Amino acid sequence: MKTALITGATGFLGQHLVSQMMEAEKDARLRVLCRGHSRWEGLERLEVLRGDVTSPEDVDRAVAGVDEIYHLAGAVSRNPNHKWLLYQTHIEGTRNICEAARKHSVNKVVAVSSSGTIAVGREPVAHKEDSGYKYDLVGNWPYYLSKIFAEKLTLAYYRKYQLPVVVVNPSLLLGPGDDRGSSSGDVDLFLKGQIMAVPSGGLNFIDVRDAARGTIAAMRSGRPGERYLLGGPNWTFQHFIRRLSVVSGVGAPRLRLPLGLSLISANLLREVMPWLGKEFALDDASIRMSTLFWYCDSSKAHAELGFETRDPDQTLRDTVASLRQRKGLAPR
Repeated sequence: MKTALITGATGFLGQHLVSQMMEAEKDARLRVLCRGHSRWEGLERLEVLRGDVTSPEDVDRAVAGVDEIYHLAGAVSRNPNHKWLLYQTHIEGTRNICEAARKHSVNKVVAVSSSGTIAVGREPVAHKEDSGYKYDLVGNWPYYLSKIFAEKLTLAYYRKYQLPVVVVNPSLLLGPGDDRGSSSGDVDLFLKGQIMAVPSGGLNFIDVRDAARGTIAAMRSGRPGERYLLGGPNWTFQHFIRRLSVVSGVGAPRLRLPLGLSLISANLLREVMPWLGKEFALDDASIRMSTLFWYCDSSKAHAELGFETRDPDQTLRDTVASLRQRKGLAPR
């Protein structure tokens, strides 16, 4: 019976990946490395190890005796003050995984990155795996910069040591079960009425359940040393907001503002809203990001992994229902 290690198993994508593997991989034992409590305590075929991916000793202990590694552990933040946490988690955590995988002769590693390392531009063009890193566009945002460095480090282990690693790059994850709000936070802001103007850019999103299946497919069929973009539809933010409005019943904004005026308005609202007993949570980084086009082309994953995605409106419905359920609100 093979053993698979999953880091980041308590995260949004990780929870779905573990659940799918428990259901589909009947001949596998699973081991998860997590810092705190997990929902899988005491389950048969699943071992929970306490530890941190940034600790070489914890990672070595977790990797010993496993055949496969799904490396999902990461931190999500748009706050520039969190840059050292992001670099430590993404870069040093990845280094620890790759070193332990080499030491213990692991059969294969799938590392989860982000489509934002390569699939972003100022124009509405869908990018592919060979589009190149976008330092000029995302270099000021520590989340994406640390993801670029972690991805380059992972692939360097393949080139230098022939470590059998595959990188998957999912786009924005939506769907049910984002308990920490790490990925569906902007949808939540829309439901709260805090998206007051239509952004000028566009996005790609993917159902978290499809991303989990695509990640498992990368372990089975992905070629070592390769990257695979996992994305769904490429929509302008205007179209995304309209569809979200239809699904949720929440009115969509119609106002469109240039970036400078959007930033000024947001700063003003952050000062005024507390006087009304409310909070304005939309940050400047999110506003700047929304002027870009985060479009990707997943044809490589479709061809080589058999990757498929569901109806995007169903993903939006499930996202909204999950967010409302989390807040104790009745679905509309």
